[in-house]
Amino acid sequence: MMAVSSGCKDGGGGGGGSMGKMSAAAAAAAAMDNGKYVRYTPEQVEALERLYHECPKPSSMRRQQLIRECPILSNIEPKQIKVWFQNRRCREKQRKEASRLQAVNRKLTAMNKLLMEENDRLQKQVSQLVYENSFFRQQTQNATLATTDTSCESVVTSGQQQQQHHLTPQHPPRDASPAGLLSIAEETLAQFLSKATGTAVEWVQMPGMKPGPDSIGIVAISHGCTGVAARACGLVGLEPTRVAEILKDRPSWYRDCRAVDLINALSTGSGGTIELLYMQLYAPTTLAPARDFWLLRYTSVLEDGSLVICERSLNNTQNGPSMPPTQHFVRAEMLPSGYLIRPCEGGGSIIHIVDHMDLEPWSVPEVLRPLYESSTLLAQKTTMAALRHLRQISQEVSQPNVSGWGRRPAALRALGQRLSKGFNEAVNGFADDGWSMLESDGIDDVTVLVNSSPSKLMGVNVSYPNGFQSMNSAVLCAKASMLLQNVPPAILLRFLREHRSEWADSGIDAYAASAVKAGPCSLPISRAGNFGGQFMEVIKLENMGYREDMIMPGDIFLLQLCSGVDENAVGTCAELVFAPIDASFSDDAPIIPSGFRIIPLDAGVDASSPNRTLDLASALEVGPAGNRAAGDISGRSGSTKSVMTIAFQFAFEVHLQENVASMARQYVRSIIASVQRVALALSPSRFGSHTGLRPPPGTPEAQTLARWICQSYRCYLGAELLKNEGSESILKTLWHHTDALLCCSLKALPVFTFANQAGLDMLETTLVALQDITLEKIFDDNGRKTLCSEFPQIMQQGFMCLQGGICLSSMGRPVSYERAVAWKVLNEEETAHCICFMFINWSFV
Repeated sequence: MMAVSSGCKDGGGGGGGSMGKMSAAAAAAAAMDNGKYVRYTPEQVEALERLYHECPKPSSMRRQQLIRECPILSNIEPKQIKVWFQNRRCREKQRKEASRLQAVNRKLTAMNKLLMEENDRLQKQVSQLVYENSFFRQQTQNATLATTDTSCESVVTSGQQQQQHHLTPQHPPRDASPAGLLSIAEETLAQFLSKATGTAVEWVQMPGMKPGPDSIGIVAISHGCTGVAARACGLVGLEPTRVAEILKDRPSWYRDCRAVDLINALSTGSGGTIELLYMQLYAPTTLAPARDFWLLRYTSVLEDGSLVICERSLNNTQNGPSMPPTQHFVRAEMLPSGYLIRPCEGGGSIIHIVDHMDLEPWSVPEVLRPLYESSTLLAQKTTMAALRHLRQISQEVSQPNVSGWGRRPAALRALGQRLSKGFNEAVNGFADDGWSMLESDGIDDVTVLVNSSPSKLMGVNVSYPNGFQSMNSAVLCAKASMLLQNVPPAILLRFLREHRSEWADSGIDAYAASAVKAGPCSLPISRAGNFGGQFMEVIKLENMGYREDMIMPGDIFLLQLCSGVDENAVGTCAELVFAPIDASFSDDAPIIPSGFRIIPLDAGVDASSPNRTLDLASALEVGPAGNRAAGDISGRSGSTKSVMTIAFQFAFEVHLQENVASMARQYVRSIIASVQRVALALSPSRFGSHTGLRPPPGTPEAQTLARWICQSYRCYLGAELLKNEGSESILKTLWHHTDALLCCSLKALPVFTFANQAGLDMLETTLVALQDITLEKIFDDNGRKTLCSEFPQIMQQGFMCLQGGICLSSMGRPVSYERAVAWKVLNEEETAHCICFMFINWSFV
């Protein structure tokens, strides 16, 4: 019978005392107490392996039980079995680590290959630019010499002839026969490859994108070419055929793609496929028409085994098949673009993506043309979206875990797609989707549309107080767009997401939620789930905050999808889409999404800064220092513009159409007013000499309050609250104090009236919303009991000290603090004005 040796290796990672961290020598000595090298038979190893898979770290009793249950192990000492399990765990750990390192090494090797190819391409581009520079310099010298000759007229004429030659098509028109289409396809393939790996386009690294093993890939944008173009290359853990299948299904990953229709397909003699496609893209805003494309797509395999999918628009100059124009769409052009997919050693694929389009910017208002002339925006919305989607699917394949909502990541991704598609449909309002426009009320700032198509209403159930349910319902959409100046989209969107109560009407929310049919409780609360560069969250409608309490049948929630909230990303479209759902929340539940989309109009400029605050009180930066900070921001980012699109949908009974339309118009107008107020507060321009603006918090009243706070602290605690307060204003020093300072009123139910920057960050709120937060709301049960018992001490003694504990932000997040101090703030008449709390060394748990 074959015997198996049990190698005695490092027992690191094993359980139980010092034995789990033995050196190899110590483990070997323990295993050879009898002076024999322990050898296990295959049957013994099988028995031990069986137990290992059941319990990798068996206790002493479990090991003894194993010996009793398996007679074949009776001749082995318990200590030797313990060492076997330690070695087995060690080998398992080493295998996992080796597998992880191999995966990292494969990724680094692939990335190194990409970087070397990129370096070669750049060297070729440099050589070509040097040659062109030399050529143009020679031409300039020849032109200079020619101006001294009487034959200058002929020189100019020849130059015009040369220019005219470049404007004529280089290839004669081809017919729509299979041979003609193949000729177009092969030309498209050559031009695409010259962009993907050659020097046909001058590529420059996209701002803010640094290549590395953990990055999405190498991303570049075009410089000085026709239209807009972006290129990316990266590594994903999917096979080339799977990658090609995903990328061809453009509506599944490109949120702006409405539909792709396959008109015709034919096979080539070399095993390739030519397809004729008609594609429609949603318009990103209500101020511009949608785009469509008439495309030829060519799929083939290169000699080195790489898979290529390339596309281009078909137009009349090529004499190919034509597609008549479609109403409400502007026919845009796709220049040779596509995907080069190469198999990677060890599994996975290396992907090169090129997107090159002419989006016909002439068809939109001049202020919106940057949206259609920005290669950065194309890279963010299309090129990088493809890579992110592939990486997301790769992660789902390798880690198909069920999320905290009881749904797999793929299901959440599909849900996000439904939200985005529903919002895009509302923004565009196509007639073939069932939308029809209502007459204006005389003011054209808000557009109202109605949709009563069965597909739109499937599952919608409008309820009324009399207990009857209307089956004759429709959906109304009120939408508008507005231009914003000097407002970073990511910061404004974060404010709208985290402080809904400052712009939303709870009554309107309740009305929108009435279309959701209540069902049995099955949805667990989850703060957020991330996927594909976005995150989804569920919030309860009754308080718009997070609560870990029991969900009751009939509870209504908002399902929110948020993307583009990275303040450091360049040219990112920020989007917040939400829809009411009930507690049952089945996969086929009706979703009527509403929301906001903010797109920067000068995407090449990074208008955001990680040092910008989310609160409306950053106007505290007053005085010379404050003006200097604002100037730095505006000087660094320039005058930035963005367009915001708002669309809200409501289900209603048709006989209430007029009333609901009036309500929706007024609601959207109130939201616009709120957004303008918030945008004004977040904009650096508020520091300028604008008339009609409200006084900033840095007024004499605020300065006086800061002085009272410091004087009272000195009076009651015998120490200075601020250090070196004479070097700058007390208010500014207090505002930048590292500890959280919060003032609350002396009422039966104290509410907060003032906080410094740290205090606002701790409560995750703003100076405006701060006044809606009561003192007891930020403490847990123990904190409230302590506060109630010791609060009289503040009024009698003037101060009190609290031990460290936990409090809650306005968003329900727990915040720990080392200790807290509270003192009575006295005014000039030495009467109590408010109570000031200072939370020391706080942090989010």
